[in-house]
Amino acid sequence: KRNGMIGNIYSMGLALQALEATRKFYAPRKWDCAQAFSVVYAHDYQQPMAMAQVLPALVGRSYLDVAGLDCAATKDMFPSRQLPLSPKLGTRGIPRASIQVHYSITNKLQGKHFHYSTTVTVPSGSTLLRVMEVAAEENPQTFSFQTEQTSWGPYVTSIHGLAGSTDDRTYWQFLSAGNALKEGVGTYKPHDGEHIQAIFSTY
Repeated sequence: KRNGMIGNIYSMGLALQALEATRKFYAPRKWDCAQAFSVVYAHDYQQPMAMAQVLPALVGRSYLDVAGLDCAATKDMFPSRQLPLSPKLGTRGIPRASIQVHYSITNKLQGKHFHYSTTVTVPSGSTLLRVMEVAAEENPQTFSFQTEQTSWGPYVTSIHGLAGSTDDRTYWQFLSAGNALKEGVGTYKPHDGEHIQAIFSTY
């Protein structure tokens, strides 16, 4: 179903591992593994945690296989390679075209309600986090925000002084064209003219 997607792109790694580990318990054609893997191959993973979950599935393994690995026996199979520590010449300093991103923050849930909008200009390929940083630099009283680092990248905990709470089951949800973003602010890259909404929500 859903063209091979299982949950969302970030749940695919664990889902594929689970299906691989339990394949002897279901009929071979119960699910289309080729279609599911094509979804993974087509996605440009940026977050280390997501990569760590997908990689075992790509070689037909799961985290359950780790207990049976003999690291001493495989150490010599992969000779160490010295990777370059600096980028290749000519890959830095290339100017990127600028794009405009519309960004709004809305709270109709708690305390004093508010809604603010702005338009920021950032280089093409910038992440949503960068959009938020520019908005905060231009108008810190309105668009200031805080994040905490997680294994899945930066997580926005507070905007305009309003923080989400596990007790209240509240958080800042990010949407584009009314649809929740499937990537975090550290990896999602808005396109020119896109309107990103940050809405204080409940779960």
